[in-house]
Amino acid sequence: DYIFYTDWAWTSFVVFSISQSTMLVVGAIYYMLFTGVPGTATYYATIMTIYTFVAKGAWLALGYPLDFIAVPVWIPSAMLLDLTYWATRRNKHAAIIIGGTLVGLSLPIFNMINLLLVRDPLEMAFKYPRPTLPPYMTP
Repeated sequence: DYIFYTDWAWTSFVVFSISQSTMLVVGAIYYMLFTGVPGTATYYATIMTIYTFVAKGAWLALGYPLDFIAVPVWIPSAMLLDLTYWATRRNKHAAIIIGGTLVGLSLPIFNMINLLLVRDPLEMAFKYPRPTLPPYMTP
């Protein structure tokens, strides 16, 4: 489990996944429930996808291979969230419970597929280590 500290590829993936998936679900559900604007989750997910591709482009510009940084996939889950909003417009609690469940179940599936497409995970993990800790602290 020390690979989390020594490898930027997986660290960035974990940070992107946790922080921005939370932002997607909380922000989109809040916005939809209190403004009634449909398509909000997909809009959020598209913006975050563009941000992460810009970040991936920066890594590529530094000379890292395309598979070095894995970008989480949000748009399909966000579409499910928007569909849930349409299906449960009259019941806000159902929107939160069903939408949260669908996103919580679908995000890991889409992200697993994304990670399975990494060409050679072990090579990516160990050929391009970028320590986040000083060498004397790294086990």
